Amino acid sequence: MPNPPEIVANIDGGSRGNPGPAAYGVSVKTAQGEPVTAFAKFLGETTNNFAEYQGLLAALEFAVKHHYPRLRVLTDSELMARQISGQYKVRSPDLKPLYDQARALIARLDSFSIRHVYREQNREADRLANKAMDDAERGGAAAQEPAPRVAGPAAGPPKAPKARPVVATFHDGALHPHSQLPLFDGEEVELEIRRKK
Repeated sequence: MPNPPEIVANIDGGSRGNPGPAAYGVSVKTAQGEPVTAFAKFLGETTNNFAEYQGLLAALEFAVKHHYPRLRVLTDSELMARQISGQYKVRSPDLKPLYDQARALIARLDSFSIRHVYREQNREADRLANKAMDDAERGGAAAQEPAPRVAGPAAGPPKAPKARPVVATFHDGALHPHSQLPLFDGEEVELEIRRKK
């Protein structure tokens, strides 16, 4: 049985002013170098590090949503790469929730790696982020939706997603989930409801 398909995402986040107008860019290819998709998003006024994390989350969400179980991330943010790999602690209260969300998404993949690369090796993601900022300044389209994933033998057939177990307590007329895992449109979950006594 062939190994599940792997994708490689070059990601970049930038801020003009830090904090200032910011955006991220993501360029995704197969492990063989074939283009899969590319997208960017303007984030408004924020910091470089916040934008870098938003780029990582966008790449992770794309992999999970489109059933790519193996993801390799290349980033020119040494800080984020070392935080995600556990070499640095996340001390910023603004970045800690993003870090936690990234770790939750990583746990849903079969394999994940992140590596720091120099800016010259990350030109396409940098170009996408800068274009999103330029478009926003001109009042144009600030974000580009991801293109459909590559079909064919390289990508392989998508695996049917497994329904995730979610436990929630019913109390005071509302459901209170016991975890805050990210959910996506159309995702199926197995919901176990416990009535609070």
